[in-house]
Amino acid sequence: MHEPEAPHLDFRGTTPYEDYVQADVLTHLQHTLSDDPGEMVFLVTTQVMELWFTVIVHEWETASRSLRAGDVPAATAALKRSVRELEALNASWKPLGGLTPAQFNSYRGSLGEGSGFQSAMYRRMEFLLGEKSASMLAPHRGAPRVHDELEKALQEPSLYDEVLRLLARRGHAVPDAVLRRDVSRKYEPSPEVEAVWTELYSGDESADLARLGEVLTDIAELVWRWRNDHLVATRRAMGAKTGTGGSAGVAWLEKRARSNVFPELWTARSHV
Repeated sequence: MHEPEAPHLDFRGTTPYEDYVQADVLTHLQHTLSDDPGEMVFLVTTQVMELWFTVIVHEWETASRSLRAGDVPAATAALKRSVRELEALNASWKPLGGLTPAQFNSYRGSLGEGSGFQSAMYRRMEFLLGEKSASMLAPHRGAPRVHDELEKALQEPSLYDEVLRLLARRGHAVPDAVLRRDVSRKYEPSPEVEAVWTELYSGDESADLARLGEVLTDIAELVWRWRNDHLVATRRAMGAKTGTGGSAGVAWLEKRARSNVFPELWTARSHV
């Protein structure tokens, strides 16, 4: 038997792992602003969330391009990857889910006017889901690159818009009012779109469009769970107080938790 070769340990500069992952950069981005040891997990968890937002945006943009090209298998594959990534994102609430008011208040003042409401990458996720709002660009006026990226995302069709356009190209009766709508505005449910999904779900469940509908439903469910986990964590940490950055806090999160993305995928089930 040959002895296993020893790993290569001598490098002239940084390791190939470091060159690829940039671990030294990532692990030195944590600059806490209080003396409370609990702030570190809050900061790292928030940074991890931002990284997951970035991956999920990448997957949904990949899926949108594939849908425009009519490549449903490639779109479905990207969306399935995003389901696993959303599950990992949602698990990020675990380290924060048990915060007591006293624990959160020990470093809350260090956040100043900072709020997750201001996350540009999360806003891009919301825009891709069809949750469009031009007013959400306002916090980013002072960061031209970020503002331009958000403006572009606002003006582009959402992931769901691309799905509905594909359905229309496949011969399904998606109305012109939906296909030609102002995509910079929030998507509103359509009875005709509901009827299309009812037809698809009443047919062959193994068909590619029915499977596409199911992976979109998986995503919608996980987005709903994300919003609810956010609501519960916030309610435990600060009750009904005004949120950081002047947001409405729990009241706003309660409103968001009552809404579903891809709405006709839910309502169509009552008619199958």
